[in-house]
Amino acid sequence: MLKVERQTPYLFLFPGFGMMLLLVFLPLFIGIGFSFQNITQRNAYEQVFRVTEMQADGAVAVKTEVYPATVKYVGIENYNKVFASRDFWKVFGQTLIWTFTNVFFHFVLGLGLALILNQQLKQKAIWRALLLIPWAVPSYITAFSWRWLFNGDYGFFNYILAKFGIAGVSWLSDSTWSMFAVCVTNIWLGVPFMMITLLGGLQGIPNELYEAAQIDGATKAQQFWQVTLPMLKPVAMVTVLLGIVWTFNMFNIIYLVTQDNPHTDILATFAFKAFFVRGEYGLACAYAVVILFILSLFSLLYLKVNKDNQVSA
Repeated sequence: MLKVERQTPYLFLFPGFGMMLLLVFLPLFIGIGFSFQNITQRNAYEQVFRVTEMQADGAVAVKTEVYPATVKYVGIENYNKVFASRDFWKVFGQTLIWTFTNVFFHFVLGLGLALILNQQLKQKAIWRALLLIPWAVPSYITAFSWRWLFNGDYGFFNYILAKFGIAGVSWLSDSTWSMFAVCVTNIWLGVPFMMITLLGGLQGIPNELYEAAQIDGATKAQQFWQVTLPMLKPVAMVTVLLGIVWTFNMFNIIYLVTQDNPHTDILATFAFKAFFVRGEYGLACAYAVVILFILSLFSLLYLKVNKDNQVSA
């Protein structure tokens, strides 16, 4: 009986683990395998073509031509192409700019709003619900809405500029403003999550700490730097890490707002185009593995530094 009871928890875990294995780990391993092959849209499967030829006597002959699959193992050739490509390093730089800009404003604006909502406000629940709307709305609706706002011909922002006699801007195609447009869109989308997470952390800070700080004569600014931030750090560090991982892989906002604009490409959209547009399956999977390695290495270093800081503190 005791043995059965010990096995019971594993029975409940099995369905979830099975779905993770099927939907996450199996595609992951298949993708890693593809990254070591020369697989493309043209050589992945056997292809059969029927060719119509006109004979000398006027008859029509139909020939069938069969092209076999020519996929083979090529080692690290795809990875060599990735790191030897100038486009990769350009896009990698754009990805870092995109990630840092978004996460910075997510945290700063989210923390500011969380501090405001943590005060004694009238109708606090209503304000909190309103501020959560950008996060609750499906991201594709947000992307299409901002795409209209930034439209160069009839968008809202160019309409406002025209009212002040300022020439319109090609927000979605210009090499500089296009990245600004997608950053603004994603900041709008991501601030509410950061806000509500940090608000939960703020509400977990004991009031006794602030009372003790007031007795010691600490100002509001000193209470923020000496009490609020240190106590909020565990929640903030995890939230920032999640934000970095999500933003680094944020494909949908960029692709839906600016589509195939190379000036807004990040590694996620670059890999998507290699796979679905150019049909270079092996190369695209190599990009995906590189992204996985970068984020895994960064996460491990990030957590290690955070742990070391906690121990030293």
